[in-house]
Amino acid sequence: MVRALPGATVEGLLAQRVAHAVRAAWDVSLTPAQALLRPSQVAGVDFQSNAAMGLAKRLGRPPREVAEGVAAALFADGVLEPPEVSGPGFLNLVLRPAFLAGRLAALAADPRLGVPEAERRERVVVDYSAPNAAKEMQAHHLRSTVLGDAIARLMEFLGHEVVRQNHLGDWGTQMGLLVEHAVETGGGPEPGAMTEFYRAARLRFDGDPEFADRARRRTAELQSGDPDSRRIWRSVMDASVAHLQEVYALLGVGLTPEDVRGESFYQPLLGPLVERLEAAGLAEESDGALCAFPAGFAGRDGAPVPVMLRKRDGGYTYDTTDLAAVQYRVDELKADRSYYVVGAPQQQHFATVFAVAREAGVLPADADFRQVSFGSVLGADGRMLKTRSAGGTVEMLDLLREGVRRAAAMIAERNAGRSTGEETADGIEDIARAVGIGAVKYADLSVDRERDAVFSFDRMLAMDGNTGVYLQYARARMGSVLRRGAAAGVPEGPITADALGEPAERTLALALLGLPGAVLETAETLRPHRLCRQLFEVAQAFSGFWESCPVLGAERPEVRAARLGLCGLSGRALELGLGLLGVEAPERL
Repeated sequence: MVRALPGATVEGLLAQRVAHAVRAAWDVSLTPAQALLRPSQVAGVDFQSNAAMGLAKRLGRPPREVAEGVAAALFADGVLEPPEVSGPGFLNLVLRPAFLAGRLAALAADPRLGVPEAERRERVVVDYSAPNAAKEMQAHHLRSTVLGDAIARLMEFLGHEVVRQNHLGDWGTQMGLLVEHAVETGGGPEPGAMTEFYRAARLRFDGDPEFADRARRRTAELQSGDPDSRRIWRSVMDASVAHLQEVYALLGVGLTPEDVRGESFYQPLLGPLVERLEAAGLAEESDGALCAFPAGFAGRDGAPVPVMLRKRDGGYTYDTTDLAAVQYRVDELKADRSYYVVGAPQQQHFATVFAVAREAGVLPADADFRQVSFGSVLGADGRMLKTRSAGGTVEMLDLLREGVRRAAAMIAERNAGRSTGEETADGIEDIARAVGIGAVKYADLSVDRERDAVFSFDRMLAMDGNTGVYLQYARARMGSVLRRGAAAGVPEGPITADALGEPAERTLALALLGLPGAVLETAETLRPHRLCRQLFEVAQAFSGFWESCPVLGAERPEVRAARLGLCGLSGRALELGLGLLGVEAPERL
């Protein structure tokens, strides 16, 4: 797990001090987390702790009296103004300007902006995207792909060794029917027509019993290693992977063909793995199939939940394949952790697979293997995202290209008549791609992954609110003022305590100091919306600062330089945070 050292963040430092003050005042031990510290919504107060509320019950004293005792014992020195108590027992904390300036200077001097690396470097497997082969990638794969890539980027930034895995659905009857269809039609799928190829094969399989029988025989031949079947299957897979790489390149995702570990990859492991489970006494016959029944799992009827290892006909299952993937990641990849970025409906499947793997000794007790679940992608009507014309599934490339097209139109409209002469056709195209793709990705990541995400281009490309475009424009504005300052001979300067006298400056400073904690919390919870929220706070605070605090127009040179320093640090914060999410931050929009 990723946890900040005490004092590594401002919140951590203050929570630690509140916990020490509670011990000194009332002889009660609290962890920093139990200090219940949070940013304040009260004007003129930076942080509040309501730990006194819970302590009052334990101590049998009024909450305000408890809070006053903590305030008296709190070690403030050069960090805090004298703490105050408000309301029924809220402890109000205000940071001293010199401390704020010192922390900002430390952030500015650190290429990582105050985010510490993990204490122990681990090998982390991130399993994400995982579409079915021989079909064009669909919109419902967006969440796994974008969320998994953000988690992989974040783990790498924290110093871990990340192994990406793309668990393609490339085996079983679906591949047998595709190979048979390719044999009988004289070729595999044409580029850009994989979905049509799959639908045609599926229609024949569902409507022609004789073709279905031939497809099943072809499946058996494919799985037994028939050279011709394997050759055609390989050509179908090559076309599938080429299509996926086109999507990943446009989406800016780090998956490569070398990361593909489809179901077919694990087939040689299945027989020996099942024998291992039988030898361990974990496999038993059930209605003709071979199953394992992990302890602690029961259905609604109270019956044990099976993990099917082998079907009645002797074939293996998804359960067996996923058990083999666990074994491979432990034995071959030497994974300390493995994150399975898969939709919420698969929760019981992975819980039972991990349970059987632990019971069998395949998965060590100290290995952190877990599902990172997420909700669905819905249309504006609240239903599963479909095409308007035929009500079919939405293809990923079509969706992304539409996002880029709309972004290009929006940028052209905003910049009409305002050309600087610096733009080129290629440059505008690159900006439109960054904005359009960034809008799609950020819209997904800014929603708590456990919730459904509503897909709306109008909302994604809105210039206000918590959108990728809003953050990208804020970042571009920060860069613009720095360039104008440099052209006028005004350099970025140190952010001094004197330059934090305005409320808007202080608000921006606090938002910037919240970034390291947000990054660490995101890594701990694997919920990128927490980082998105902090980046939005930075952008909002910068907007307020921009409107109320003249930068290049400030009267005193040291104030101009300090405010440029705030602009520069804000730009770096947005660039770092957006980069961790896989969203580009163009210099100009």
